[in-house]
Amino acid sequence: MHERNDALKLWAWRCGGAEPILWFMKNEAKTIVVLGGTGKTGRRVATLLTARGVRVRIASHRNASRLSSPRFDWADPTTWRPVLEGTGAIYVAYHPDIAAPGAAGFLGELAKLAVASGVRRIVLLSGRGEPHAAVSEQAMRESRIDLTVLRAAWFTQNFSEGAFADFVARGEISLPGPGNVGEPFIDAEDIAEVAVAALLDDAHIGKTWELTGPRLVTLDEAAAELSMASGRRVRYVPATTGEFTRASTAHVGVEYATFLGELFTFLLDGHNSSMTDHVERVLGRKPRDFREHVNDAARTGAWAR
Repeated sequence: MHERNDALKLWAWRCGGAEPILWFMKNEAKTIVVLGGTGKTGRRVATLLTARGVRVRIASHRNASRLSSPRFDWADPTTWRPVLEGTGAIYVAYHPDIAAPGAAGFLGELAKLAVASGVRRIVLLSGRGEPHAAVSEQAMRESRIDLTVLRAAWFTQNFSEGAFADFVARGEISLPGPGNVGEPFIDAEDIAEVAVAALLDDAHIGKTWELTGPRLVTLDEAAAELSMASGRRVRYVPATTGEFTRASTAHVGVEYATFLGELFTFLLDGHNSSMTDHVERVLGRKPRDFREHVNDAARTGAWAR
């Protein structure tokens, strides 16, 4: 046991200091649960934790019975307690969206159960500049669990992994917002690295980090950079809220399409057109640029279909 602890201390020192690993050493029998573990950030968080020798339990709304043992379902609170057993910390990426109706209730109840189950901390993925997301954050704080909140800008990966990737493949991005409003797109890899730091290091308890990329990119500029990277003509076409909602209904249903239309219209009004240095403060380096990701995504065939 002493030899193992010495090895862990040496590993921590080589990774930039012993402090981030101390909590894990004290709770080495504990598991870290990743809720949303198949999503853009969750699967990256799980990969990084596993690489550090941390025991990880993945829980996801997608194919829950196959991916999660035991099963986890946000809509079925009876499935929550078994997932939390033996857990030291949780990374939470709520599905379908932290600002969605009912999210605050579910997240507040999860935090209360986590405290009762002996979970020490939660790292919560939240949305930047979203009042309804702030309500969900507060619901978790009221449990008095050690909480770190990551308020993220729009993910760069939305254009290469999510629904917007289909827009790029078709050559037309259409969202309910003007093309000249800047957004500080953030790379999901950077979010995951910050999340892992917050899960392993006591210094982040109680902090709210606003995570942005290194520059503002308008949707017109994003389309131009995607065109250059993908080798196909991509243009941005602004839509009204109603147009976007109607186009999305066939894919996600009228209720969620209406929610997304209203949310995107609000988020793309320019109130988030600013940057922070929080990624650099946590990781000691600048965040990854939008152009770097889309060039890498093109090289790996993100839009080859």
